Amino acid sequence: MYAIVEIAGQQFKVSKDLKVYVHRLANEEGSKVTFDKVLLLDDNGNVTLGAPAIEGASVEAKVLQHLKGDKVIVFKKKRRKGYKKRNGHRQYLTQIVIEGITAAGGTKKAAAKKAVVAEETATEEVEAPKAKKAAPKAKKEATKE
Repeated sequence: MYAIVEIAGQQFKVSKDLKVYVHRLANEEGSKVTFDKVLLLDDNGNVTLGAPAIEGASVEAKVLQHLKGDKVIVFKKKRRKGYKKRNGHRQYLTQIVIEGITAAGGTKKAAAKKAVVAEETATEEVEAPKAKKAAPKAKKEATKE
């Protein structure tokens, strides 16, 4: 079973017992976090898509540690101008471990919504719009005098 979940503005494919580095979270080390924005669930081939998120589905995780990522060097240069700028950046990260994926009624709600939509379309009569006839264009007569 795996899920695609949005964590801190980024989407991750997660499964149980997977360690993931995400952008820095405000939670303390050792605390538990729940992510409710689950975009896709796959339970042994049974795929459930959200529009945009699946209602009732969640991913539980535990914060392992806060750390800084590797240094990224930003080097800017313009040739023949003597312009060189060197800058560095280290991203603040949080390491989490996924403890479980809950699909509380995710597939049942999706099936119920499809049934409701099917009933609504069956009861409503849809009339086709009438086609409008285009008015003939007036021809301009060229007069030579």
